[in-house]
This record gives sequence, structure tokens and C-alpha cells, in this order.
Amino acid sequence: MNMHMDEKSDLLVVPKKSPNKGVRISPAEVMEERGRPKGNRRHEAAGWTQSQITASIGLQAVRHAAQKDRKMKFTALLHHITVDLLKQSYTNLKRNSAPGNDGMTWSEYGKNLDERLMQLHKRIHQGKYRANPARRINIPKADGS
Repeated sequence: MNMHMDEKSDLLVVPKKSPNKGVRISPAEVMEERGRPKGNRRHEAAGWTQSQITASIGLQAVRHAAQKDRKMKFTALLHHITVDLLKQSYTNLKRNSAPGNDGMTWSEYGKNLDERLMQLHKRIHQGKYRANPARRINIPKADGS
């Protein structure tokens, strides 16, 4: 009987240092590492988004589907918009950025946040929400255009 039989499998082993440039050994031999054991796969959170925050599992699946088939048309994505996602999006915004085109700042919107997000969620799912158009300002150029 093996005394280590009841212990868990080792986690990922990562080499600490690459060899010097003069060594002529294939990278696979030098940087050999071991992955997680099959069958002990953990369900991890979704990968990183551009803002360095983990995306929801459902949105990560949508991203993978879109990457596999660039011509795929998505017709039912509204169920991914939840109050929790809206709240997470609000907290990820920069707190000291300029007010929106409606003149409301981050802190002003945060007053009664739960109530506002519930109303926003309801309007989105009823199809009543319409984003305000972006404010455009023409900047005169030196050539008169």
C-alpha cells in the first residue's frame, strides 16, 4: 500500500528560469511543465476582459461563439443583462470622469442606485430604454473645414 495514495494531485508546476541563450536544447525539454491532472478540472471564472475584470460565464460563452464564427448572428442576448451585471458595470466606471451627456455624474447616479438599476433593467427588458445620442461638437480647423 502506498502512503501517498490518499493525497491530492499536484497543481500546475511552472519552471522558474529559462536557460541562457548559448544552450542548444529544445525549449520543450528546458521549459517542460505539467498541467492539471485530467478529471480534476476546476471550473474557473471567465477569462479577463479588456478592463481586467472577469466577465460572466454566459458572456464568455458568447465571446467564444463569436470568435469561432464571425458571421454568427445573435438574436437572444437580453437575458445576460441582469441587475447584478448593471451594478458591476456601474462600480467599474471611473468615479471622477466627466459627466455624461445628460449632465449626471457618477456620484449623482449612485444615489438610490438599487432603485435606479431596477428601473433601468425593467426598461431594457421591455424595450423602452433608448440611449441618449452622443453630443457632437464641430471643431473648426485651420484650413476652414
